[in-house]
Amino acid sequence: MFAEIIINSNAKALNKIFDYIVPNDMINIIRIGARVFVPFGKGEKIEDGFVINLKENSEYANKEIVRIENENSISEDNIILAKLMARKYFCNISDCIRLMLPPGTASKEISNRIKEKTGNFVYLKRDIDEINMLIDEEKIKSEKHIRVLKFLQQNDGIYISDLKLLTDVSKGILKTLEKNGHIEIIEKQIERNPFINKNIIPDKPKKLNSEQKKCFNGISSNIENNEFSKNLIYGITGSGKTEIYLQLIQKVLEKGKDAIVLVPEISLTPQMVDRFLARFGNNIAVLHSKLSVGERYDEWQKIAKGEAKIVIGARSAIFAPVKKLGIIIIDEEHDMSYKSDSTPRYNAKDLAKYIAEKNSCPLVLGSATPDIITMYQAKNNDINLYELTKRANNANLPNIEIVDMRNELAIGNKSMLSLKLQNEIEKNLKNKKQTILFLNRRGYSTFIMCRECGFVAKCKNCNISLTYHMSENKLKCHYCGFECGIIKECPKCKSKKIKYFGTGTQKLEDEVNKLFPNSSTIRMDIDTVSKKNSHEEILNKFKNENIDILIGTQMVVKGHHFPNVTLVGVITADSSLNLEDYRAVEKTFQTLVQVAGRAGREKNTGNVIIQTYNPDHYAIIDSQKQDYSLFYNQEIELRKVLNYPPFCDIIMIRFSGNNLNQIQNLANFVYKKINEVKKDNMLIYKPVPSPIDKIKNKYRWRIIIKCKLTSNVLDIIQYGIQDEKISKIKDASIIVDVNPNVMN
Repeated sequence: MFAEIIINSNAKALNKIFDYIVPNDMINIIRIGARVFVPFGKGEKIEDGFVINLKENSEYANKEIVRIENENSISEDNIILAKLMARKYFCNISDCIRLMLPPGTASKEISNRIKEKTGNFVYLKRDIDEINMLIDEEKIKSEKHIRVLKFLQQNDGIYISDLKLLTDVSKGILKTLEKNGHIEIIEKQIERNPFINKNIIPDKPKKLNSEQKKCFNGISSNIENNEFSKNLIYGITGSGKTEIYLQLIQKVLEKGKDAIVLVPEISLTPQMVDRFLARFGNNIAVLHSKLSVGERYDEWQKIAKGEAKIVIGARSAIFAPVKKLGIIIIDEEHDMSYKSDSTPRYNAKDLAKYIAEKNSCPLVLGSATPDIITMYQAKNNDINLYELTKRANNANLPNIEIVDMRNELAIGNKSMLSLKLQNEIEKNLKNKKQTILFLNRRGYSTFIMCRECGFVAKCKNCNISLTYHMSENKLKCHYCGFECGIIKECPKCKSKKIKYFGTGTQKLEDEVNKLFPNSSTIRMDIDTVSKKNSHEEILNKFKNENIDILIGTQMVVKGHHFPNVTLVGVITADSSLNLEDYRAVEKTFQTLVQVAGRAGREKNTGNVIIQTYNPDHYAIIDSQKQDYSLFYNQEIELRKVLNYPPFCDIIMIRFSGNNLNQIQNLANFVYKKINEVKKDNMLIYKPVPSPIDKIKNKYRWRIIIKCKLTSNVLDIIQYGIQDEKISKIKDASIIVDVNPNVMN
């Protein structure tokens, strides 16, 4: 017997099938999806790979499989899915397989399960930004030191044995890092239960209103009959979508099946977990990146063993090893985070549809502002549409007022807060009510410019301006992490006339503290939530300690329920309108409606102040009216005229590398190849530099293709990017992104 094996490697050249002999003593235990170890290459180094097919004959096999590891293997169905993903998303099959493995086992075998009551855990001692600066300045040069520090940035607080195994470093390396003050090794009690400190009060199902009942009954019949269906629950903020999810899952559990629930943000996971724990006890598992590797591994094993019947997590939880899938629920389905921005560049919603169909179970999408593409499918009867038009607790929708900031400037108000918003905050403080201020830009100032010669401080690695962070008194690049000290003198003309332009959450917090010195504030952005559990700590602090004002970015927009919040202020509503993205208007509308939905969710009426310099734009006006249908009708007509999704797909081919001429020539070469074989329905734009044409010292060009993504189109693009000449080019990469999140 012979096995077709794909080697576990990122190298494009190894995205091939290799034949190996199956030894006689392994014939009865080998299977498709098994993880195997084989001699590979001239040196016959032992590498791991996965069996993707078994056969009786082979012309090429001359080496035997050394070992089979069925424990950390995947199913045959997942092998099929990995092949489909690799073709659609232009990546290696092994890239896709790694998503389906238990956390921490993708590159090495997992260490023995921790049995001791205490153990040594490794933590970063310096801030992530400080470590990245030391690496950039080559003050940390060792490849092994960098490998450990980069790994800890994503997995801080890992058990020392797991860290040594997963990064392939010795204890001596860790001791050196500890001696140099980069890490600390702490002995502590091992608690790998993410719910260990939660104190949850049990909850009972709530009575559904007529709209909720109609939705529940429709999807419930699909569960009862083991039928695949694709459903959209379009419900205004606070209409009780989560209660429907809970009762549908109860139905699934009664049939002895499992459920997967996807949420878009880590910040939403604690709130969703609390509601599920209250209803279902410890019958759930959580999967998201802020858990340690050990915690994620344990949660994965709970699911695989059937000890957890409900999986809650971010995008990658779609690959959880559930045994009998009965429903997939995707909350806030419009959110961009369901589309991966790194290899493999998959869309979790597409995979959820495939997996639900394979398991003959319903897929449920929920949102107050559905993705335009999803709603278009619902309007064309490709998805069952259920509408919830009332708030579940009979609370009223908030009052929304638009403030034209041009008028504020005209009367001499140069503050970030309009006079109207200042007055409303003052009222809220007197009434002991809470306020949320939303500004989707972190930092203190957006850019720094010399008023004498026009010089703008830019990142040395990226063609993008640096952002000033006042709390650290540093300039930072939000793309590569580079940072430096502040500029007091223009390096170009030596002028002292340095001006800080733009606003960020730090500057907003500073201004709020000056305007309302007796108020308590808390800030939630990527700078304040870098540590484990920081999302949950900030949200709990705001809610339980009744802090007056929460200032935040996108993280505060979606899904949160704060009973005492009666005022929401949007600082610059139109900041995202002019981005180079066909979805800029849609994103603006969705954000405004979602953030407005945080106000007045209980008995007290909510008020929302939307500040804008563009008060006549339909996204702003429609969000004030809370009228999704009006917005949808305007937006879909515009997309039809301009031939944007859902009327086509957009494929972006991005080229990057250290040599500008080489990248330009490579882009033109691929463009010419695709043009030779393109179909009439393919609109291919000539190669141009990307809007941000340099990131991390790599030059960037792109080709945009507009057409419906078909099997023929996949073949044509594959033909364009696979060539012997291309494979010989070093220090250059080609990425194909189908319907990308960002067009830069």
